[in-house]
Amino acid sequence: MIINEQQLETEKRALEAILFAAGGAVSLEKLSETLGLDIDTVNRLCDALAADCEGRGIQLLSLGDRRQLCTREEFEPYIKNALGVRAAGGLSQSALEALAIIAYNQPATRVFVEQVRGVDSAYAITTLLERGLIECVGKLDVPGRPNLYATTTNFLRCFGISSLDEMPKPDITGSADAVEKDGGV
Repeated sequence: MIINEQQLETEKRALEAILFAAGGAVSLEKLSETLGLDIDTVNRLCDALAADCEGRGIQLLSLGDRRQLCTREEFEPYIKNALGVRAAGGLSQSALEALAIIAYNQPATRVFVEQVRGVDSAYAITTLLERGLIECVGKLDVPGRPNLYATTTNFLRCFGISSLDEMPKPDITGSADAVEKDGGV
């Protein structure tokens, strides 16, 4: 199907309207289905829309195979002031540790997180679930059927990455050096 420039501009405006109304990330597959276009064309429209947003208060985020229209981070104080939003507290050290363990080992169980951390992690995992940074993606096929947790697209958005491949590689040699310097094993 050949689309002229005027039709592409109309489709791009429709894409913008869909993403604005959605209020969250929408899969390329759903956008393709909704607009009646192939995924490559939808990707090109997303790139064009992202370019249109340059220098504006909004931006188009790529979150793996999903796209989301959102405000730019530098305008957060204005938005909070206008909407009367109080600043939410950051994550505790225990929640950040649990999140890192899940992010690098997903899917992971609470017991696995606790084994790595060496302490109870139920509260940290509950906090991460409430904030939408992790979600239950299934159950492990062992007695007791513990929940398996993985990160969400909200995790990607909050940390400013498009996919898990963009996460920094863990420095496993650094921790071994620290143990040796401290007279450890």
